[in-house]
Amino acid sequence: MGVTKETIREGDGPKPQTGDTLTMHYIGTLKDNGEKFDASSDRGRPFKFKIGVGQVIKGWDEGVAQMSKGEKALLHITSDYGYGARGAGGVIPPNADLVFEVELLEIN
Repeated sequence: MGVTKETIREGDGPKPQTGDTLTMHYIGTLKDNGEKFDASSDRGRPFKFKIGVGQVIKGWDEGVAQMSKGEKALLHITSDYGYGARGAGGVIPPNADLVFEVELLEIN
């Protein structure tokens, strides 16, 4: 249970620290069927958030913290580190395990 990171491409920069503002690209899919439920590219701009302060699901806070700037990875997130029994937005069912392809673009 939790989050595991599978590196696609190594980064060459620093790792983020709690409170840093990160700029990411991501594609979120359901583990069960591979169906995409969200992607930053669909909005035409990267996603920004502060790491380690609860602005994102626990799987992101813990998984992205293991990455370095420039890294691209898959985060395999169990439902308890995702949206749990409540699901999300009518597109993520309750108790769904998730896979995010994430790329750490900037750390500020």
